[in-house]
Amino acid sequence: MKATIESTDIIVEVNGMTARVWEGRSERGAPVIMLVCNVAVPAGHDQAEFLAELMEHCPPSHVAVQCFPARMVR
Repeated sequence: MKATIESTDIIVEVNGMTARVWEGRSERGAPVIMLVCNVAVPAGHDQAEFLAELMEHCPPSHVAVQCFPARMVR
């Protein structure tokens, strides 16, 4: 499966781990919400552009906000 996702500004804690909520669509158009704990650029590659993009966040949709109970959101 392939998906196009964008980070949101929602941070949740799941099973003792902190994760950022990302949302988007699968290649066939199904809406997806992903919890991403870690993202890395392979060693030897320039990380500057990736780190700059990683700091950009889209406002979460109402669906993403409703997916997680308030006790999980930081």
